[in-house]
Amino acid sequence: MKQNSYGYVRVSSTDQNEDRQLLALKEKGVVKMNIYMDKQSGKDFNRPQYKKLVKKLKAGDLLYILSIDRLGRNYEEIQNQWRVLTKEIGVDICVLDMPLLDTRNGKDLMGTFIADLVLQILSFVAQSERENIKKRQAEGIAAAKAKGVRFGRPEIPVPDNFGRIVRQWEKQQISFSAALEQCGMSEATFYRRLREYRLRNKRQKESGLS
Repeated sequence: MKQNSYGYVRVSSTDQNEDRQLLALKEKGVVKMNIYMDKQSGKDFNRPQYKKLVKKLKAGDLLYILSIDRLGRNYEEIQNQWRVLTKEIGVDICVLDMPLLDTRNGKDLMGTFIADLVLQILSFVAQSERENIKKRQAEGIAAAKAKGVRFGRPEIPVPDNFGRIVRQWEKQQISFSAALEQCGMSEATFYRRLREYRLRNKRQKESGLS
Protein backbone atom coordinates (compact mmCIF):
# COMPACT_ATOMS: atom_id res chain seq x y z
CA MET A 1 0.00 0.00 0.00
CA LYS A 2 1.36 3.41 -0.97
CA GLN A 3 1.99 5.70 2.00
CA ASN A 4 1.03 9.30 1.30
CA SER A 5 2.77 11.97 3.35
CA TYR A 6 0.88 14.97 4.75
CA GLY A 7 1.84 17.92 6.88
CA TYR A 8 -0.07 20.08 9.32
CA VAL A 9 0.93 23.64 10.20
CA ARG A 10 -0.66 25.91 12.80
CA VAL A 11 0.13 29.43 13.93
CA SER A 12 -1.92 31.25 16.54
CA SER A 13 -2.57 34.42 14.53
CA THR A 14 -2.31 35.81 11.02
CA ASP A 15 0.82 37.83 11.86
CA GLN A 16 2.86 34.85 13.06
CA ASN A 17 5.41 33.28 10.75
CA GLU A 18 4.86 29.71 9.59
CA ASP A 19 8.09 29.47 7.54
CA ARG A 20 9.95 27.23 10.01
CA GLN A 21 7.16 24.68 9.97
CA LEU A 22 6.82 24.75 6.19
CA LEU A 23 10.57 24.37 5.70
CA ALA A 24 10.68 21.34 8.01
CA LEU A 25 7.85 19.68 6.08
CA LYS A 26 9.49 20.46 2.75
CA GLU A 27 12.71 18.82 3.95
CA LYS A 28 10.68 15.68 4.61
CA GLY A 29 9.41 15.69 1.05
CA VAL A 30 5.82 16.71 1.78
CA VAL A 31 4.36 18.31 -1.34
CA LYS A 32 2.62 21.68 -1.03
CA MET A 33 -0.82 20.32 -1.93
CA ASN A 34 -0.61 17.92 1.03
CA ILE A 35 0.15 20.62 3.60
CA TYR A 36 -2.80 21.97 5.57
CA MET A 37 -2.47 25.16 7.60
CA ASP A 38 -4.67 26.95 10.13
CA LYS A 39 -4.05 30.39 11.54
CA GLN A 40 -5.90 30.25 14.83
CA SER A 41 -5.65 29.24 18.47
CA GLY A 42 -4.84 25.70 19.51
CA LYS A 43 -7.43 25.73 22.30
CA ASP A 44 -9.57 23.19 20.42
CA PHE A 45 -9.72 21.32 17.10
CA ASN A 46 -12.56 23.28 15.53
CA ARG A 47 -10.30 24.41 12.69
CA PRO A 48 -11.31 24.29 9.01
CA GLN A 49 -8.04 23.08 7.51
CA TYR A 50 -7.48 20.48 10.21
CA LYS A 51 -10.96 19.08 9.57
CA LYS A 52 -10.20 18.89 5.83
CA LEU A 53 -6.96 17.07 6.60
CA VAL A 54 -8.66 14.47 8.80
CA LYS A 55 -11.21 13.75 6.05
CA LYS A 56 -8.36 13.30 3.56
CA LEU A 57 -6.26 10.93 5.67
CA LYS A 58 -6.62 7.18 5.28
CA ALA A 59 -5.04 4.13 6.84
CA GLY A 60 -1.33 3.87 6.14
CA ASP A 61 -0.76 7.58 5.52
CA LEU A 62 1.96 9.52 7.35
CA LEU A 63 1.32 12.86 9.04
CA TYR A 64 4.18 15.21 9.92
CA ILE A 65 3.92 18.03 12.47
CA LEU A 66 6.83 20.08 13.74
CA SER A 67 5.90 19.94 17.43
CA ILE A 68 3.00 18.71 19.52
CA ASP A 69 1.84 22.24 20.38
CA ARG A 70 1.28 22.87 16.65
CA LEU A 71 -1.30 20.09 16.80
CA GLY A 72 -3.04 21.74 19.73
CA ARG A 73 -2.77 23.15 23.25
CA ASN A 74 -5.58 21.32 25.02
CA TYR A 75 -4.36 18.30 26.97
CA GLU A 76 -7.45 16.11 26.69
CA GLU A 77 -8.21 17.00 23.09
CA ILE A 78 -4.62 16.30 21.96
CA GLN A 79 -4.89 12.85 23.52
CA ASN A 80 -8.24 12.26 21.85
CA GLN A 81 -7.13 13.45 18.40
CA TRP A 82 -3.99 11.33 18.59
CA ARG A 83 -6.19 8.29 19.28
CA VAL A 84 -8.54 9.17 16.40
CA LEU A 85 -5.66 9.57 13.96
CA THR A 86 -3.59 6.55 14.97
CA LYS A 87 -6.26 4.08 16.12
CA GLU A 88 -9.48 4.93 14.30
CA ILE A 89 -8.04 6.13 10.97
CA GLY A 90 -4.79 4.19 11.21
CA VAL A 91 -2.24 6.82 10.17
CA ASP A 92 1.32 7.18 11.40
CA ILE A 93 2.36 10.46 13.05
CA CYS A 94 5.86 11.87 13.19
CA VAL A 95 6.55 14.83 15.50
CA LEU A 96 9.75 16.28 14.05
CA ASP A 97 10.95 18.07 17.19
CA MET A 98 10.49 14.92 19.28
CA PRO A 99 11.85 11.73 17.63
CA LEU A 100 10.28 9.56 20.36
CA LEU A 101 6.89 10.58 18.98
CA ASP A 102 7.13 8.70 15.70
CA THR A 103 4.55 5.91 15.54
CA ARG A 104 6.51 4.14 12.79
CA ASN A 105 9.07 3.16 15.38
CA GLY A 106 8.70 1.03 18.46
CA LYS A 107 5.32 -0.56 17.75
CA ASP A 108 5.95 -3.16 20.47
CA LEU A 109 4.56 -2.77 23.99
CA MET A 110 7.55 -0.86 25.34
CA GLY A 111 7.71 1.48 22.36
CA THR A 112 4.00 2.22 22.63
CA PHE A 113 4.30 2.84 26.37
CA ILE A 114 7.18 5.30 25.90
CA ALA A 115 5.38 7.15 23.08
CA ASP A 116 2.19 7.41 25.14
CA LEU A 117 4.13 8.71 28.13
CA VAL A 118 5.96 11.33 26.06
CA LEU A 119 2.69 12.38 24.43
CA GLN A 120 1.05 12.92 27.81
CA ILE A 121 3.97 14.98 29.08
CA LEU A 122 4.17 17.17 25.97
CA SER A 123 0.39 17.62 25.86
CA PHE A 124 0.48 18.77 29.48
CA VAL A 125 3.31 21.19 28.70
CA ALA A 126 1.45 22.55 25.66
CA GLN A 127 -1.68 23.33 27.69
CA SER A 128 0.37 24.77 30.56
CA GLU A 129 2.13 27.13 28.15
CA ARG A 130 -1.21 28.27 26.73
CA GLU A 131 -2.56 28.96 30.23
CA ASN A 132 0.62 30.86 31.15
CA ILE A 133 0.36 32.96 27.97
CA LYS A 134 -3.25 33.85 28.81
CA LYS A 135 -2.25 34.71 32.38
CA ARG A 136 0.59 36.97 31.21
CA GLN A 137 -1.73 38.67 28.71
CA ALA A 138 -4.32 39.32 31.44
CA GLU A 139 -1.65 40.68 33.79
CA GLY A 140 -0.29 42.91 31.00
CA ILE A 141 -3.73 44.30 30.20
CA ALA A 142 -4.45 44.94 33.89
CA ALA A 143 -1.11 46.75 34.30
CA ALA A 144 -1.75 48.84 31.19
CA LYS A 145 -5.25 49.80 32.38
CA ALA A 146 -3.78 50.80 35.74
CA LYS A 147 -1.51 53.20 33.84
CA GLY A 148 -4.48 54.67 32.02
CA VAL A 149 -4.07 52.84 28.70
CA ARG A 150 -7.44 52.42 27.00
CA PHE A 151 -8.32 49.42 24.87
CA GLY A 152 -10.83 49.04 22.09
CA ARG A 153 -12.20 51.69 19.78
CA PRO A 154 -11.76 55.30 20.90
CA GLU A 155 -14.72 56.92 22.63
CA ILE A 156 -16.96 59.03 20.42
CA PRO A 157 -16.92 62.56 21.89
CA VAL A 158 -20.16 64.15 23.00
CA PRO A 159 -20.95 67.16 20.80
CA ASP A 160 -21.10 70.54 22.52
CA ASN A 161 -24.76 70.89 21.58
CA PHE A 162 -25.73 67.45 22.88
CA GLY A 163 -28.16 68.93 25.40
CA ARG A 164 -29.93 70.94 22.70
CA ILE A 165 -30.18 67.87 20.43
CA VAL A 166 -31.65 65.84 23.29
CA ARG A 167 -34.25 68.51 24.05
CA GLN A 168 -35.24 68.75 20.39
CA TRP A 169 -35.61 64.99 20.20
CA GLU A 170 -37.61 64.83 23.45
CA LYS A 171 -39.96 67.52 22.13
CA GLN A 172 -40.25 65.56 18.85
CA GLN A 173 -38.82 68.49 16.93
CA ILE A 174 -36.33 66.10 15.30
CA SER A 175 -36.50 62.35 14.68
CA PHE A 176 -34.41 59.82 16.55
CA SER A 177 -32.39 59.03 13.43
CA ALA A 178 -31.71 62.75 12.97
CA ALA A 179 -30.50 62.97 16.57
CA LEU A 180 -28.15 60.05 16.01
CA GLU A 181 -26.83 61.60 12.80
CA GLN A 182 -26.18 64.98 14.42
CA CYS A 183 -24.37 63.31 17.32
CA GLY A 184 -22.46 60.91 15.07
CA MET A 185 -23.35 58.04 17.40
CA SER A 186 -24.83 54.58 17.23
CA GLU A 187 -28.11 53.92 19.03
CA ALA A 188 -26.36 52.14 21.92
CA THR A 189 -23.81 54.96 22.36
CA PHE A 190 -26.52 57.62 22.21
CA TYR A 191 -28.56 55.98 24.98
CA ARG A 192 -25.45 55.49 27.12
CA ARG A 193 -24.47 59.14 26.69
CA LEU A 194 -28.07 60.14 27.38
CA ARG A 195 -28.07 58.28 30.70
CA GLU A 196 -24.80 59.95 31.65
CA TYR A 197 -26.16 63.35 30.61
CA ARG A 198 -29.36 62.95 32.66
CA LEU A 199 -27.47 61.63 35.69
CA ARG A 200 -25.05 64.55 35.53
CA ASN A 201 -27.94 67.05 35.33
CA LYS A 202 -29.68 65.36 38.27
CA ARG A 203 -26.56 65.59 40.41
CA GLN A 204 -26.09 69.24 39.50
CA LYS A 205 -29.67 70.03 40.52
CA GLU A 206 -29.30 68.15 43.80
CA SER A 207 -26.06 69.93 44.61
CA GLY A 208 -27.72 73.27 43.81
CA LEU A 209 -30.57 72.54 46.23
CA SER A 210 -28.16 71.63 49.00
